[in-house]
Parts: sequence; C-alpha cells; structure tokens
Amino acid sequence: MAIRELLVVGLIAVSVPSGGGLGSLVGLSAERLLLADRVAAAKFGTSNPIDDPVREKQVLDRAAALATAAGLDTAGTVAFFRAQIEMSKVVQRGLFEKWTARPEQAPTKRPDLATEVRPALDRITGQFITQLAATRELRGPTAGCAVARRFAVVAADRRYHLDDLHDRALRGAVEPICAGPRQ
Repeated sequence: MAIRELLVVGLIAVSVPSGGGLGSLVGLSAERLLLADRVAAAKFGTSNPIDDPVREKQVLDRAAALATAAGLDTAGTVAFFRAQIEMSKVVQRGLFEKWTARPEQAPTKRPDLATEVRPALDRITGQFITQLAATRELRGPTAGCAVARRFAVVAADRRYHLDDLHDRALRGAVEPICAGPRQ
C-alpha cells in the first residue's frame, strides 16, 4: 500500500466509528472467502469441479428470495451474491494451482461439503441479507460509499490476516457494494 493511500485510510479511520459503516458486511465477505479454502480442500484431488452451477443457482435463488422478503433490490442482491461466488472460485483456483505445484502444501483432510462447509456458507448468506438491509443507506454509487468500502477492506485485511489471493478476491467480492442505486 502506498504512503498516500495509508494516509487517506488513516484519516478515514479517525472519522469512521469502529464497527460501523460497511465493516460488518465486508467482514462477512472475508469470512466467506476464507471458507473457500475448505471448499477447495473438499474438492481438490476429486472429480468435483470448482464450478458447480446447480449449487450456485441454489445460492442465488435463496439470496433472491431472502432479498425480496427483506425489501431489498433483488437484482442488486443477486449481483452481490454472484460476486461472492465468483471470488470464491478465484480463491479455489488459486489454491488448486498452489497445491498442484506444491503437493506437500495440499490439505491432508477433506472436509465434507454437505455437513461441514455448506451450513457455514448458508449461515453467512442469512447474515449478508441482514447486513445488506442494515447498510442500505450507506451503499450506492457515491464517493462516500467507495471510501467506506476501502476502509472496511483494509480493516478486514488486518483482522483476518488475508494473503494476496484472498485480498484480491475480497476486493472483487465487495465491488458491487457501491454499484448501482441504493438497494
């Protein structure tokens, strides 16, 4: 991070209350991306592909239904969830490449997707809807939203000790937060 960027983030840190703003929403994205490690571990070395259109449709359909029930813009919410899924696949592909190149770093335990990983992902889906509703007034195509999102990403990077792969994925996952009209 450049010195100029650190100064801006420092100024934002002084003006944005801790735990407020977009921090919880971005933190959930980071948690979901860290779960992508477990998804990758479950799939690596098996015939299960990274892309799972059936599961992805289930997640997007559930997100749309929850968005409608919460009074959120369905299209915007689905776009947000699509970004979560796509960035999860970026993490999975990155880990597959790493583990293929360095087999000694590959996971030795394969978590069960159905009973261990997907329930955690489903829990986060519900929490996302709550946070999207709670941050409705903060989100939109404004400079304030972009600044708050940037601050929240830096805070999540620090809190979760994200490596470059997860940091890149987090930035992509939260891009829709400030896109389009307030949802």
